[in-house]
Amino acid sequence: MATDRLSTIFAALADPTRRAILARLADGDATVSELAEPFAISLPAISRHLKVLEQAGLITRSRSAQWRSSSLQAEPLREATAWMDHYRRFWDTNFTRLDAHLRRLQQSEENDS
Repeated sequence: MATDRLSTIFAALADPTRRAILARLADGDATVSELAEPFAISLPAISRHLKVLEQAGLITRSRSAQWRSSSLQAEPLREATAWMDHYRRFWDTNFTRLDAHLRRLQQSEENDS
């Protein structure tokens, strides 16, 4: 079954460890060992998380001698944010309309008293 890019991005972001890795990479490139430091999980487990992030396009990985470095890639996050922004505007509009409606009801009740 084919998965669309946005679903892959959100699936990668669904895990708190992967989100923490992305937050760390926002400060700059890091090796697997550096990324594993704050976690009580194995290096292979971190590598699996990195693979998921890489498949989602959220990071790139490079190799220099025996060191493998990871870098944050912002474009997929921009795609996810743009998708969510559409719904944020939808809810903002609806909440504004609801607020106006509630104010009208409250004024009506005050006028009836």
